[in-house]
Formats: sequence, C-alpha cells, structure tokens
Amino acid sequence: MSECEHRQYGHFRSASDDAVIRMRKGQNIAGFPIGILYIDDVYYPMVPGNVVNGWTYKYPVRLKAVAGLTIERLFAADPGICDDLILAGTELEKEGVRAITAACGFFGNFQRQMASTMHVPVAMSSLIQIPWIRTLLGPDMKIGVLTADASSLTEHLLASCGASSEGLVIRDLRHAPHFSCILEGRGEFDNNEVRREVTAAAMDLIASAPDVGAILLECSDMPPYAADVQRATELPVFDFITMINWLEQSVAQKPYSGFI
Repeated sequence: MSECEHRQYGHFRSASDDAVIRMRKGQNIAGFPIGILYIDDVYYPMVPGNVVNGWTYKYPVRLKAVAGLTIERLFAADPGICDDLILAGTELEKEGVRAITAACGFFGNFQRQMASTMHVPVAMSSLIQIPWIRTLLGPDMKIGVLTADASSLTEHLLASCGASSEGLVIRDLRHAPHFSCILEGRGEFDNNEVRREVTAAAMDLIASAPDVGAILLECSDMPPYAADVQRATELPVFDFITMINWLEQSVAQKPYSGFI
C-alpha cells in the first residue's frame, strides 16, 4: 500500500498530541472511510437501507458512479468493465477513502482484479461473506442466498469472492412483479409489495431447505428488508450493510472512552 503511505491515518482528536497533521498532494476532500462504486445507468427508488442511500450509514460514505455501466453489462460480467472500475476506484483512493466497496453483488466478478490493483482494502460484493458465514454454522447447515438474478450468480462470481456454490440454497426475485422494477428500470415500485416479495422468497427458501442456518442477501437493494426477513425466518441475516459496517470499523477504529 505504498501509494497511501504519506496520508494521515487514524482517528483525529483535536486535543490530541498529534499537533502536526498532513494531507496527500492532490487530495482535496477528507473524512470518507468508505468509497462505494455504483451502476451509472439505473432508474428506481433508492430507499434508506439501500447501499447508495446516504441515510443508511452512521458515517460518511463517498459514492462514485462507474461511467457508462449498465445492469446488463454488469450481470453479464463484461470484461470491458474492469478498466472503468479501476479508474473509478483510483479516483476514490485519490479522494482519501480507506476502503472500497460497491452497490451490486455482481461487482464481485471483479473482486480479485480490484483487490490486486487498489491500495486500500476492497470488498466488491456481499458474497465475500460466504466463507465467514460458513464458519459460524454447523457442518450440515446451509446458507440461503436471495439474489436479484440466479442465472448471473455463477461459479466464476463465487470463486472470485472466495466461495463456491456448495452448501448454498439460492432463490431469486428476477421475475417478482414489484422487485423486478429494479432490474427493468421502471422508476417506481410499491415498497410494501417489494417487502412482501423479498420476505416470501426467504420463507420459500427455508421451506424447501430446513437445514438453512443463515440468510445472505446478495443484492444491494435488499438490505431495507433485512429486518423483515429476519423476523419471518428467525435466522441470522447478512447483507451488504453487515459487510460495509464490518469494513468501516476495520479502517476507522475509534478510541474507547468512559468510566472504569
């Protein structure tokens, strides 16, 4: 991470002993621990809980569109996307982010390339949590995955995220009447209906596989409904936000204070 070695790192306290502070040349903004890459060409509501809604977070995030990127290209893992991702990621690094993530699980097709190119930690897909979730469950338990499009959740994608399809039970919402607005860019949806569709898909999943021990929401548009899924299934639920919060805490540790 030599590109970042001259930056200020660590929690800033105005009354601390660190009187001398510094900024990397070319960095004109500061205070964004997480940078988020997102699809440039989409058209649907981004409600709180969505990865690209700023109210989702208790800390600042820096959002950056990947120019010209469409859902179709990303779901197809178009190799031509990679250079555009690296360019956008480099811009986020210049702006001082401490880690980079993205707003769609299918960005995970480029996890390895981004992690090997960027100079900060990279977590491009919620699917990178699969190996960790496996360690939390008994050996006979499965992980239920709700995805926007099962046909695009390939072995290549999973391998890029350090995972495989073994032990996964997958359901998608590609053709759900209301959730499909997200993929088809219809510009509006009935939020209560989307909530019902996501929850119903989770219940259908565990009905077909009672040995599921946890749910993972692949899609960056599903976290707004994570609490509903958990209430219905009574299982641990992981999503993009559990991953991003974990990532943020690792790069923006804050000193503890209080009475003893």
